[in-house]
Amino acid sequence: MTETLIKVDLATSPYDNDQIHNRWHPDLPMVATVKPGDDFIIECYDWTGGFIKNDESAADVRDIDLSIVHFLSGPIGVEGAEPGDLLVVDILDIGAFKNNAWGFNGVFSQKNGGGFLTEQYPEAMKSIWDFQGMFTKSRHVPGVSFAGLIHPGLIGCLPSKSLLETWNTREQGLIDTNPTRVPGLANPPFAPTAHMGRLKGDARDAAAATGARTVPPREHGGNCDIKDLSRGAKVYFPVYVDGAGLSLGDLHFSQGDGEITFCGAIEMPGWAHLKVELIKGGMAKYGIKNPIFKPSPIKPVYNDHLIFEGISVDENGGQHYLDVTVAYRQACLNAIEYLKKFGFTGGQAYSILGTAPVQGHISGVVDVPNACATLWIPTEIFDFDIRPGADGPTRYLSGDVDVLHAPDL
Repeated sequence: MTETLIKVDLATSPYDNDQIHNRWHPDLPMVATVKPGDDFIIECYDWTGGFIKNDESAADVRDIDLSIVHFLSGPIGVEGAEPGDLLVVDILDIGAFKNNAWGFNGVFSQKNGGGFLTEQYPEAMKSIWDFQGMFTKSRHVPGVSFAGLIHPGLIGCLPSKSLLETWNTREQGLIDTNPTRVPGLANPPFAPTAHMGRLKGDARDAAAATGARTVPPREHGGNCDIKDLSRGAKVYFPVYVDGAGLSLGDLHFSQGDGEITFCGAIEMPGWAHLKVELIKGGMAKYGIKNPIFKPSPIKPVYNDHLIFEGISVDENGGQHYLDVTVAYRQACLNAIEYLKKFGFTGGQAYSILGTAPVQGHISGVVDVPNACATLWIPTEIFDFDIRPGADGPTRYLSGDVDVLHAPDL
C-alpha cells in the first residue's frame, strides 16, 4: 500500500504542521526522503491554509494577508539527487478530499494584489464551487457546469543559495523602479509570516529573512499554474540542491489558461500520488534551466468553442508593440462583454474565465505593431446556446444571483 508521507488536518493551522512551508530557501530541512523509483502520497492544504470559507461573504478574500501564502507540502528529499540532475516527477493520481467536496474562486481587491483585470474589477469577489464527481457548478454562477482537471498550481524544487540570491536581487531591482505601485511589482522576503517547516531557532530566523515568496514561477518551477499537469503528466525539474527538495501545493479542481482571477482557478485542499526518478546530469545533457513537462493525456473534451481575439491596443486606445499581455487582456475583456449580453454579471463572467477549461493562445507575434492573443471558450459548458445568431442574444439569467462582493473598507 502506497505510503502517505505528508498528512494535513484541515481543522488545524498549517503553521502547526512542520511538514508545511510557505517560503523557498535552500536550508529548509527535508521532511521525508524517498529513493528513485518510489511512489508516495502527499496531502495539501489549500493555498491559503483554510482562510477562505464556504459562506456568503467575500470579506475573507478582501481581508486575507497574502504574505502567508502559499502553504506547500514538503520538501521531499530524493536519495542521490545532486545539482545539475533532472528530477522526473510522475503525477500518478490527484484528487480532492471526499469530505471536503468544494472549492473557491476569487478576485483580490486591487490594493491587495488584484487580478489580471484589476483596473476593471478592483473589488474583492468570491464564488463557491461544489464538486459532483468530476464535474462542478456554483450557486454564485448559474448557467454553467463543466468537468474539472485537477492539478497542482505550484510544484518545484528548492533553490540553491546563489539562485535564491539571484531571485531576491532581480525582484528587488524591479520593485525599486516603482516602490509605491499598487499592487506591487513583486513580493520581497517578509519574515514575520514565514513558515520555515522544521527549521528552528536562529537558523530559522535567518532563513525567514531571505526566503523567497512563493507567488511567481521561477527557474525551479514554482507557481506556474499549468492546468495540464494532471493525472498522467510527467515533469522534469532542474535540481539545484542535494536531495532536490520537492514541494507542492495550491491544488486546483479546474482552471482557465492564465488563471486570470489570481485567487484563481477553483482552489481546494487535496492529495497527490507521485513517483520520482532521476536523470543524472540531465540539465547539461538537455540544456534545461526551467522545467519541461509532458501533459496529462486526460482532459475535458469540449469540441465546440467561441474564440475571442485581442490585439496590442489597450482599453484606452493606446498602441503597444507586440504586447501579448495587453492582447490577452483585451481578449478576456471582449469575452466578458459578450457573456454579459446573456445575463451574466461582469463578475460572473470573469469567474467563468478563471475557472472553466478555457484555452489561451498566443496566435501572432510578428505582425507589427499588434500581437494577437485568443481566448477559447467551450460552448458546451453553458446551459444555453451562446453562439451568435440573427435574432441576437437572449438574456437567460435574471440577474438575481451574482458572485459575492466585498467593497474596500
